[in-house]
Amino acid sequence: MMHYFLAHWVELAGWSTTLIGIWLTTRRSLWCWPITLAADVLYLVVFYRAALLSDALLQAFFVIFTLYGWWNWQRGVHEEGEVKIRALERREALLAICAGAVGSVLLGIIARRLHAALPYLDATLTSYSLVASWWGARRHIANWWLWIVVDLIYIGEYLYKDLRATALLYAVLVVLAVMGLRDWRRAAVSAAA
Repeated sequence: MMHYFLAHWVELAGWSTTLIGIWLTTRRSLWCWPITLAADVLYLVVFYRAALLSDALLQAFFVIFTLYGWWNWQRGVHEEGEVKIRALERREALLAICAGAVGSVLLGIIARRLHAALPYLDATLTSYSLVASWWGARRHIANWWLWIVVDLIYIGEYLYKDLRATALLYAVLVVLAVMGLRDWRRAAVSAAA
């Protein structure tokens, strides 16, 4: 057991910080952002070492989206007094879904040429994770629906790549995404009343 902890300490540190960061996101706490930033960096290392190059690239984008989300949420708190949920317009949703599809193909081609493990699956999950991250940074409830789908598929990918702790983390993230969906819906209803 000690050997596992020593061999996988970066994954376990990423696991812990991701879990805390996402839980804080479900609570709409600004503290989610610095903790998530640490998780992004840790998992960049984990995925690079596992040759999941699209996931490693995703973490680099997550760093950018995390910084943007932190700024956007903080600005919302200053202007509105709390982190408010925003509606996702149909046009914006369709554009994001199309961008996710295009990104899946383009990243898949690049990942395949780089001999990445599971290039097209990894690229698709990466592309739609970016969409979900963008929606979360923009405070759209729809981010939780997309995270539920993406995280369920990630569980299988990580089990296949023998990243057991990360697969377990993503199972917990599915539960947290369901909680986030529930809590953000309640907050949206309360704000509308």
